[in-house]
Amino acid sequence: MNQYLKNLNKIEFVVTYACTGRCKHCSEGDHTSCGERIDPEIAADAVRKIAAKYDIKTVMTFGGEPLLYPDAVCAIMTAAAALNIPKRQVITNGYFSKNADKMADVAQRLAACGVNDLLLSVDAFHQETIPLHAVRQFAAAAKGAGIPIRLSPAWLGSVGDNNPYNCKTRELLAGFADMEIPVGEGNVVFPEGNAQKYLAEYFTDNHPENPYVEEPRDVRCVSFSPNGDVLGGNVYRNDIMEIIKN
Repeated sequence: MNQYLKNLNKIEFVVTYACTGRCKHCSEGDHTSCGERIDPEIAADAVRKIAAKYDIKTVMTFGGEPLLYPDAVCAIMTAAAALNIPKRQVITNGYFSKNADKMADVAQRLAACGVNDLLLSVDAFHQETIPLHAVRQFAAAAKGAGIPIRLSPAWLGSVGDNNPYNCKTRELLAGFADMEIPVGEGNVVFPEGNAQKYLAEYFTDNHPENPYVEEPRDVRCVSFSPNGDVLGGNVYRNDIMEIIKN
């Protein structure tokens, strides 16, 4: 076992960088490399191999917008559910189709493959370009399918700040009260990508750290990019366990 990964307990997949939103706070910037998506079978195989050696507690898929490629998400979550990995998360902006039947079908598929924590991005940033009615429509479909769902807002500065973005976010969240969907803690915007470009004035006295940076001597999370990059290697060229070993 690689000593630097001895406490590994989470696997995450950036399914794609393609996205239906163009958010000012996005740490990925303008999504210029959005033509790729993670290979479903290779991703599922990696979950099985890693979980055979490590006590994995969480498998997460996100993006971009991961539900543009539901086959990949479902392959990953099916593998995680078969291994009884406790938390099986999907982060989505809820807008991957304009077709209500497709939304309902994807919701049913996510429920069937074992997703048990659906984080729905709702805030002032997402709703500048993503229609709220479509997000509510998908939320209703997911709730109807029995998937545990939470709203996951992005906060600027801190949850308590009363800047215009946070005030708008609170207003949007209140608009979901009739659906009785709980609000999760969300995350605080950090100055990278579009956030640094469009929101620099808000980071003059406050520089939140990127919460996704791993301590290289104690890696807790293995993160796969859509092109297969992981831990300095590439799972399309080398077996994931060989990459971990090295």
